[in-house]
Amino acid sequence: MTLQIRDERARELAQQLAERRNLTMTAAVIQALEGELRRDIEKEPLADRIARIAADLANQAGPHRKAMSKEEIDAMWGHS
Repeated sequence: MTLQIRDERARELAQQLAERRNLTMTAAVIQALEGELRRDIEKEPLADRIARIAADLANQAGPHRKAMSKEEIDAMWGHS
């Protein structure tokens, strides 16, 4: 099966990647597509990322954490 790249920009990008990695254009295209598919499969949904970050911050704050007041938040941002 043959892959023909007719789009000039796509061809230029494939050629640049191939040259940088010392690969054939076909190998460069395969690597790029595999990488994009892997990133897409491994992508963590935004809501899950936020929940994970919030849980990590709550753990760092410890069991005796207290909520910040509006004044403390304003001071933190330099809005005193």
